[in-house]
Amino acid sequence: MNAVMLPVVMLPGLDGTSLLSAHFVEAMQARGVQMQVLPLPARGQQDYTTLASILRPQLPASPFVLLAESFAGPLAIELAAAGLPGLRGLVLSTTFARRPVPLPAASARILAPAWPLPPLALMARLLLGQWRTRANLRELGLAITQVPAATLRQRAAATLQVDVRALLPELVLPTLCLHARQDRLLWPPSVAELQALLPDARHVSLEGPHLLLQARADAAAAEVAAWVRALPT
Repeated sequence: MNAVMLPVVMLPGLDGTSLLSAHFVEAMQARGVQMQVLPLPARGQQDYTTLASILRPQLPASPFVLLAESFAGPLAIELAAAGLPGLRGLVLSTTFARRPVPLPAASARILAPAWPLPPLALMARLLLGQWRTRANLRELGLAITQVPAATLRQRAAATLQVDVRALLPELVLPTLCLHARQDRLLWPPSVAELQALLPDARHVSLEGPHLLLQARADAAAAEVAAWVRALPT
């Protein structure tokens, strides 16, 4: 075990802010892990290639672990496969390598400009399930209102067009995948694909909803911190 742990840089989910990550960050820091949340740009093109080109220069040159949740998973896979000098490990939480819902990719181009955002109550049911509380409903609502609706629609459309499965065999660095047993958002084949295409990764399934790092912050932090602690520095 290492006395000094590698710092973790986190790429947040669809909202792209650090607001929903606060409890997880606190739980990680309580376990001695230095955390940095790298927000996604709130405006401009939101396709994965553009986001990767914006975020790559912001990542450390010194050794670090990259953690990505949900929407940011394909982004982290693209960055890791391209090679980052300081990258020593990858954590993928409740995420996917290609479109996470059974809709055709063409629907992204047709529907994206006009998609209405679902009501908060429906979003909370999908993302938090039985772990909904007054506090995390408030946090979810606040995070969503911080981001332009057009940006959220672009990101949702990007998930229907992405396919980074071919990059997964190129990931030779240590990888941890967190899966949520009560994930109501991800299409089950999305999880199965990650398990099949990353056979050498550590796959951990936790009780919890899609927003696992928010609803089960302590449990998720315990898994991630223990895994990071075991990495060579």
